[in-house]
Amino acid sequence: MKNSLLIDPAQLRVGMFVQLDIGWMHHPFPVSSFRISSSAQIDTLRSLGLEKVRYFPEKGDLFPNETVLEKAGSAGLERGDAMPEAQVSSPIAGAVDPSAQASGPSAYRQSLARCDQRFMVATQRYCALVAAAADNISYARDTSRELVSECVDALLHSGDSVIRLLSEGVGERSALHPVNVMVLSLLLGKAQGMAAEELQDLGLAALLHDLGKMHLRQKGVWTPEILSAAELALYQSHVGKSVALAQRMGFSSAVLTAIAQHHEMADGSGFPLHLLGDDMGKAGRILALVNRYDGLCNPARAADALTPHEALSVLFAQFKGQFEAVTLGAFIRMMGVYPPGSIVQLVNDQFAIVLSVNSSRPLRPKVMVHDPRVPQGQAPVLDLESVPELGIRRSLKPAQLPRAALDYLSPRERICYFFDRAVDTGSHGADL
Repeated sequence: MKNSLLIDPAQLRVGMFVQLDIGWMHHPFPVSSFRISSSAQIDTLRSLGLEKVRYFPEKGDLFPNETVLEKAGSAGLERGDAMPEAQVSSPIAGAVDPSAQASGPSAYRQSLARCDQRFMVATQRYCALVAAAADNISYARDTSRELVSECVDALLHSGDSVIRLLSEGVGERSALHPVNVMVLSLLLGKAQGMAAEELQDLGLAALLHDLGKMHLRQKGVWTPEILSAAELALYQSHVGKSVALAQRMGFSSAVLTAIAQHHEMADGSGFPLHLLGDDMGKAGRILALVNRYDGLCNPARAADALTPHEALSVLFAQFKGQFEAVTLGAFIRMMGVYPPGSIVQLVNDQFAIVLSVNSSRPLRPKVMVHDPRVPQGQAPVLDLESVPELGIRRSLKPAQLPRAALDYLSPRERICYFFDRAVDTGSHGADL
């Protein structure tokens, strides 16, 4: 056990080892406990508005003597309770300093950096729980619960949420699908009026729905359409394996049922039980739909990927009967006609990529516009809600863009999302 001190943020110095006694969704750092390595981190810590920060003198590079501590105490330093070592998070390998992600002073870019960071941490925590699932069930269970509860709490207290397209390459690759599905499932559950407890169960099911794939004998790309009968049966067995692992962790029947239904379809064409829509629970219907959407945007073979706009169109036009109508309608309303990641042409003929959608006003998203007069790093970001005369004419495939616009807009090869609080600035500027 280490003695900790509660200090005023004004007392922070490079070299101190600190712990933030707030959830990971409420700060931009990859871990809650770390050694301060730069003045930029100090500025970020002070911007959080915390009255006190927990400091561990014995773990940092600074070793103040009692006289220094007494002087600091007169300036707002308080001795805190000793904290068990188990409550102090260890640094995550490959964690990115949030100060290194800053791309400009704009509100949009700051929000993007914050969402990138939170998504990255969520994927790292998922990888940690997967690694522990075989022989440390309690750690895997507690990590899952904490990760989901932090997201649910942030989502329920954010009011209207912005669904934001993340930067290319953010997060641990093996965890992109489960975390992406968890994020969209929680957003859809909230849109359908789920209470906190229901969202917790839904989020856990979404996060753990593919956990059973870790036990498949074959590794590599699983594309059900080209598998042999034996390979298909092996692939489909991951549903039962995921349920079994979640059951070992002690999760509720609601979580287990939703996991069991994540490949079921309302018309009975799903697996493993070929359930019909009325036989599926609300969480199962949500999870099955979001899982399919992510599979269309991010398939095993990149050549098969659809743009988000195409994915929604295919779900509605070709697979409408496979999903319960209310759930599908709510998802389309939440994501908008042009979900984040869609490539579009505006009515003034400019090309753009949709960056974010306000889940309560999805028809007028924020877009980044190709403007050859402006460097790519300063590309204009327009809020179409504030520019009613500038609408979207049509959706495009990336291959339909002129080369200059394609290089400038850099469409994502992998579509991943996170949510942030929606803030109305009333501005028409490019920095929204």
